[in-house]
Amino acid sequence: MDNNELKTATVSSLLWKLMERGGNAVIQLIVQIVMARLLAPEQFGALAIMLVFVNVGNVIVQSGLNTALVQAKDVSDRDYSTVFWMCASISVIIYLAIFFSAPAIASFYALPYLVWPLRGIGLIVVINAYNSIQIAKVTRDLQFRKIFIATISSVILSAFCGIAAAVFGFGLWALVVQQLMYQLVNCIVLAFEVDWKPRLCFELERAKAFFSFGWRLLVSGLLATVYQSLGNLVIGKQFSSAQLGLVSQGEKYPQAVGSMLDGAIQPVMLSAVAHVQDDLSAVKRLVRRALKTSTYLIFPSMTLFAVIAPVLVPALLGDQWVSSVPFLQIYCFVYALLPIHTTNLQALNGMGRSDLFLRLEIIKKSYGLANLLFCAFVLRDVKLLVLSYMLTGLISTFVNAFPNKKVIGYSYAEQVRDILPACVLSLASAALALSVTFFATGALITVLGQIAVFAVAYLGLSALFKVESFTYIMSMLKKALGR
Repeated sequence: MDNNELKTATVSSLLWKLMERGGNAVIQLIVQIVMARLLAPEQFGALAIMLVFVNVGNVIVQSGLNTALVQAKDVSDRDYSTVFWMCASISVIIYLAIFFSAPAIASFYALPYLVWPLRGIGLIVVINAYNSIQIAKVTRDLQFRKIFIATISSVILSAFCGIAAAVFGFGLWALVVQQLMYQLVNCIVLAFEVDWKPRLCFELERAKAFFSFGWRLLVSGLLATVYQSLGNLVIGKQFSSAQLGLVSQGEKYPQAVGSMLDGAIQPVMLSAVAHVQDDLSAVKRLVRRALKTSTYLIFPSMTLFAVIAPVLVPALLGDQWVSSVPFLQIYCFVYALLPIHTTNLQALNGMGRSDLFLRLEIIKKSYGLANLLFCAFVLRDVKLLVLSYMLTGLISTFVNAFPNKKVIGYSYAEQVRDILPACVLSLASAALALSVTFFATGALITVLGQIAVFAVAYLGLSALFKVESFTYIMSMLKKALGR
């Protein structure tokens, strides 16, 4: 694939990925609002506990092998089948472990009703063994339109099933049904879209080659997932499932917005970098573009979300969720930093430097774990615990960026300069949006007024100062509309 073909495929893939993430986020937002009104914080807390074991299981099942398939220079159909059988075998073992340990987990958290829901939701691990290979193949081929179709289909059908179950009084099972249906429908739709089916073949040498790259990502993924999950486990045990429900609900919406925008850009960038990894100047250009574009979209989104949260949350979710507002605002700051984390890490993956990726994860999780244990067991304050994530997030931006000065010649100072315009414009727009509260009356008018003022200020200032990312995005949109 030459440079022009790669550029065309990358832009097309980015647009499809943005539509997929955007459609998914909007529908999921609506579903979460409805489910939050039908279910209690305790049930969302129980779901957060169960997802800990599912997420850890998914990381082990994939073992970094899906990323190894995307990053490799040459991949055959036999390679996909080899990786699939590795993932499938591991998934069965993981599911059996979840199935038989469910009573002990339920007993530990004094939630006896958790046993069968945990066994049910654990099936996601088995389904994901197949789905992860489908996603890897589509990502490698830059065919993100297929992921768009599968995602929108799965989110709509799973939403219908989950809400119906909640309306009919299934409680926690409604959340389980929604999660299971999403993964299952996604897998089925991609089975029709992707021209690949597993074959009865297994090449030991290729398996070793993929695992030699993937095992570091496995350890890195486990460190990241266990660390993130440990926070939920500690809050659920040290405080309460209701408190965990408030924290997880506060994180859920900023995470959805961040994943929608940054998650659209990063998989495309990984594939693009893998195609040009021998040309460092091209790699640096791709990484800079990804960081600036992602930050330009995510930072204002998070800033605006934090501004409107005090009025929006009780109006949409109900008064029982008001206590989640401070957590939501904290997580808005945490996820505003997402582009600088993911862009640097994806650059390392695209360059095949999973060894550096692993070292960074060990460093970050070491001071993160110390922080978690200190806040939970010494300070014994859940708000201080979540607040401390802001500090560790800032430190991690430097840690993640540091190696790329040497790997691709992109220093931390350059990265800060690249993201500074979006940060300054977001804060200026937020100050103007906050002034709306002095004039508007009523929740709906206040929120709509703040959104309108923020958007006009951010885009207006971007055009006035000719911000590069604004010009680039407008140009890309014009080309897409022209097509």
